Amino acid sequence: MLQKPRSRGRPSAQAERVRDGGRGGDGRAPRGGVAEEAPSTSRGAGGSQEARSTSSQGARGAEASPAVGPRSQKQLELKVAELVQFLLIKDQKKIPIKRTDILKHVVGDYKDIFADLLKLAAQRLEYVFGYKLVELEPKSNSYILINTLEPVEEDAEVRGDQGTPTTGLLMIVLGLIFMKGNTIKETEVWDFLRRLGVYPTKKHLIFGDPKKLITEDFVRQRYLEYRRIPHTDPVDYEFQWGPRTNLETSKMKVLKFVAKVHNQDPRDWPAQYCEALADEEARARPGTCGPAPSS
Repeated sequence: MLQKPRSRGRPSAQAERVRDGGRGGDGRAPRGGVAEEAPSTSRGAGGSQEARSTSSQGARGAEASPAVGPRSQKQLELKVAELVQFLLIKDQKKIPIKRTDILKHVVGDYKDIFADLLKLAAQRLEYVFGYKLVELEPKSNSYILINTLEPVEEDAEVRGDQGTPTTGLLMIVLGLIFMKGNTIKETEVWDFLRRLGVYPTKKHLIFGDPKKLITEDFVRQRYLEYRRIPHTDPVDYEFQWGPRTNLETSKMKVLKFVAKVHNQDPRDWPAQYCEALADEEARARPGTCGPAPSS
């Protein structure tokens, strides 16, 4: 996983809503958003008539709207991954995707945080897969995916502007490497990618064979270095940036990508930000054509 900010980092409002089950509470409720319990108004052992009436009304309300159980972060991540896969599959027919179908086939008991799930899925579609989720017409409750392989100039700098569907996946891996100190175990990469619905042993709708793409294609293209870690049982491998990555992008651009995905500022990761600044300064020196040495 990407390491968390060490200072200044504040979760986005949208992330707070997801953790609170879309309830917008004061942060004291358990993660996932358990329905609030009505405060007791009874006084003494028998309670007043008003209290008994309130209790009776509360019981009837509970029967009408059962409380939503707690949701773990893993459950939310799996639901977002499921929603992303559903949208990608439905888009293959190029027929608008109806909100009612999403609610029926994917969202289920998560209707209370549907807007937040849709926003998270839209972010993942854009940054990992290169698609933008848009509503076909205002208030139509129908959605389509738009290919964003030709991003606007501002996003082109952040994304790397390679113009292929695999760019988002490559940037995710490059970000993981940089945030982990410029080297990361392969097992850690797959632990993170599984949360995005990308598995080493399963064919992917967009990426085909993800393991081959990352461990062979990106390596052959010299975006990644991939080597076995000695004396590991079971055998494990590690990734580092390849020479082509150092020529085509920079630590600052990758850090900006990571920050944009997390809806935060690059300076929220002080160590990485200082390292990226040093890299930028080294690149700016006359006669320097490569990156600053990795720390």
